[in-house]
Amino acid sequence: MAARSSVARVARQFTSAAARRPSPFVCQRWQQSTQRQRLFSVSAALKAKKYTEDHEWIEMSADGKTCTLGISEYAAKALGDVVYIELPQIEMDVSEGDAIGAVESVKSASDILTPISGTVAEVNSDLEKTPGKINKDPEGDAWIAKITVSGEPAGKTMNKEEYTAFTEEP
Repeated sequence: MAARSSVARVARQFTSAAARRPSPFVCQRWQQSTQRQRLFSVSAALKAKKYTEDHEWIEMSADGKTCTLGISEYAAKALGDVVYIELPQIEMDVSEGDAIGAVESVKSASDILTPISGTVAEVNSDLEKTPGKINKDPEGDAWIAKITVSGEPAGKTMNKEEYTAFTEEP
C-alpha cells in the first residue's frame, strides 16, 4: 500500500509540473511580455528640449511642474569665452520674455530671457564660481535655472531639428 501511495504522489507531481510548463507551441517571448509592466511614465516628446529664437532652451521635468533653463550650444559658441554669469534670485516670479540674468564674455554681453512664466526654484551656483563651464557643456551640466512652471509657453519654441535649421539660415 505504501508503494502505491508514493507512486500516486510522484504521478501527481509530474502532472502538476506539466500543467505549469508552457505549451511548446507558444513563443516564450510573447508569453512573458504580456506579464510585464511598463516601467516608464513619460513620453520622450514631453521631456525633449525646446529651443527659442533667443537661443535659450527649456526641458520639462518628468512631473511636468518644473523646467530647466539654459543657453544653447550655438549661443555659447557665439559668445566666446564666458567670464561672468548673473543668475536670477531664488523664488523670483518671472513672466515669459523677462530678462532673468545675463551672460558676459570677452566679446559681448547678453541677457538671459525666460520663455516660460513661473517661479525660480533653483539656480546653478557652480556657474558663479566657474562661468567657463557654460562653454564646455551649455546644454547639460551648465544649466542656468530651474523654474516652477505656472503655464505653458505661449511663444514659439522649436525642437532640435527646427532650431538647427533656424541657426543655419542666413
